[in-house]
Parts: sequence; C-alpha cells; structure tokens
Amino acid sequence: MFILFTALYFYQAIYVVVALFKKPQKPAPAGKNHHFAVLIAARNESAVIGQLISSIKKQKYPQDKIDIFVVADNCTDDTAKVAERAGAHVYERYNKKYVGKGYALSYALNAIKRDYGKNAFEGYFVFDADNLLDENYVTEMNKLFDQGYRVLTCYRNSKNYGTNWISAGYSLWFLRESKYLNNPRMMLKTSCAISGTGFLIHNDIIQKNHGWKHHLLTEDIEFSVDSIINGETIGYCGGAKIYDEQPCTWKQSWTQRLRWSKGFYQVLGKYTKGLVKGFATERRFACYDMFITIAPAIFVSLASILVNACFLVNGMLGSSFYIQHLVFSTTTSAILSSLFNFYIMLFIVGLITTITEWKEIHGTSPVKKILYTFSFPFFILTYIPISIAALFKKIGWDPIPHNISKSIEDFERS
Repeated sequence: MFILFTALYFYQAIYVVVALFKKPQKPAPAGKNHHFAVLIAARNESAVIGQLISSIKKQKYPQDKIDIFVVADNCTDDTAKVAERAGAHVYERYNKKYVGKGYALSYALNAIKRDYGKNAFEGYFVFDADNLLDENYVTEMNKLFDQGYRVLTCYRNSKNYGTNWISAGYSLWFLRESKYLNNPRMMLKTSCAISGTGFLIHNDIIQKNHGWKHHLLTEDIEFSVDSIINGETIGYCGGAKIYDEQPCTWKQSWTQRLRWSKGFYQVLGKYTKGLVKGFATERRFACYDMFITIAPAIFVSLASILVNACFLVNGMLGSSFYIQHLVFSTTTSAILSSLFNFYIMLFIVGLITTITEWKEIHGTSPVKKILYTFSFPFFILTYIPISIAALFKKIGWDPIPHNISKSIEDFERS
C-alpha cells in the first residue's frame, strides 16, 4: 500500500524539486488596468468584513476599476450595514432551502447582470469575508489576467497561524499548496487548482456558464475540475497574497473538513469519468493531477492498516499460541510501520514548507514554527476518522464563525 501511495503521488515530489530549484518567471507589467468586480459571500460576518473591504480600498490599483459586491446571505446580524458603510454594494439574500456559498455567488452574479448588464466587468474576484488582501494583490493578478489567463488563483497565507496546532495545520497545508503545488504547476505550464478563496474568473466564463453553476459542498474544487475537463488552464499568481482565518477548535475543524470530505466524494462521483477520459484518451496530465488531488489519499493509509488488521484477526483465530504471538507481533509492527512512514512523509512536507516560507509565517514565535512541523502530520492524519464519517453522514453547509479582527497593516508591519 505504501508503494502504491508513493507511485501515485511521486509526481508531487517532482513538484517540490521544481519549486526549490527553479525560479518562477516574473509577469510583465499589464498593458491595461482591467475593470473587476469583487464578490464576497458573507453570513454573519460583521466582525471581519469591514477589514476586508478596507484592504480592497487600499489596493495600489485604480479604485474606479474595482467594484465591491457583498451578498449578505441569510444574515441575522448587521453584516449588510457594516459592508455598506465600508463602501460595498450590498445584496441581501434569504433562502433556507438552497444554502451555501455557491448559491450566494449565483444570486450575486444574477443581480449584477440585471443591474449592470452582462459585460459591465471583465473579471470577477471571489473572496471570503474573513480575508485580507496585500496592497499589491489586484495589480499582480491583473498582470497575468492581461496575459490571457481566464482563471487565476493566488498565494494563500493565514491570519492566525500561531493560535494552536489546528490553525497551524490548516495554514501549513495552504502554504504548501501554494508553494509546492500551484507554483510548480504554473512553472511547468500545467493547470493549477482553486482553493477556497482568492481567485479570479474572466467574464467570458461567467457568461458561458450562465452565472455560477457549481453547487456541490466544495464548489471551488468542483469549478476547478469542471474547468480543467473543459480545457481551461488555471493560472497561479504567487505575487498576489491573501490572508485567511483558519478554524482553531476541534469542533469547527471537524465540521469544516467533514463538509470538504463529503464535497470531494461528490466531485469524484460527478466528474471522475471526465477526468479519466481527459487523461487516458486526451493525454492531459492536468486531469490526472486533479484526480489524484481530490481522491481521498487518506484511504490508502487506512487500507494499509485494515489489510494488516485482517491478517491479524485471521492469524489469531484457530492458531497455536506461538503462531498467534508471531502474527500479532508481525502485523502490529506493520501497522505501526505504515503510520510511521506516513508521519515521516508528512513531517518532511511540513518541514520543507516551514523552512522556505519562514518569513511568510506571521503571528507566532520561531520555537512554535518548529513545533508545529511535528504536529502537522497528526493534523493531516485526523482526516482518517473525518473521511470515514463523511461516507455515512448526511452533511449540509454549516458556517464557520470568524472573529479575528485584524487589519492588513498588522501583517505589513510584522
């Protein structure tokens, strides 16, 4: 099982080598400042949405080329008022039947088309209400947009890396995703993937899709997979940085990752055929990459444990004491060896990311940065019970509360 895992994911080791030793090409200055709309889906986000809008207003980009739209989605607080006071156009949506970010984006895009026309904006940014933008974010994204990329993602950093091992686990994973997945994909000219928030979509795609048509529990992954199947190349802009708030309690983390796991299963069920066809018959590596990315890799380690457990049970039944003792010691050793191998692999991933992204990790001490590389594998391995639960549990869209009220200046000073 370990050999199978290694074979399937070996190309990601090549990604690491590329990211370490190949310098990304700096994009040329844009020939035009394109006109963008910013979409923010917010549900009871009054504590943080003002800071996001403020960071958009402070962009080193012509403000007459940025229009901010907030969907106050089933809010019971004053999110709409806070957003409006901060300078956003606000749409309020109340629909308890169709719940989730995908439906909120659909509502916003339909309202914008109605009120401004279908070609008022050349591209649409999508952010979560807890995000903060580096002051050069839009300028950097505009450079690659101007080069012809119709879908772009960015460098995803965290607002609360140092809160505890849970927030650090999330943060390290997203830093690794930016630096060692999307960054080498971009350099190797294959397709990147959108991750949650901080992405840009060309208006042509919005019009082709008649708005936002992706409503599974992981609408970002669904959009990425659907785009790649249809021949779109998603670009990555490492110079565009956002800061994102991560869950810091086990309950919040369980709820969020349970939805993600269920969403991955939904995407696999709906798009596996298209991904397999794209790789097997059209030789498009991006389709294989996306299939491996969304496949529940944690099941490979789980399968290894279960296979050894089956040998253990079989050997313990009806055998002599000597054989039982031999089987027990052998299979126990194999199970522990499997877990140790996966721990070491994940530790190396976390360690490399921590070392290379050291200056990008804010809000924690050097000692904690090192300690969190040891807890990172445990965070990832907790996906085992989460992935199992997601197979059997009915899951809806439960919002994760955000309350870390920081400004972009807090990160620029650190």
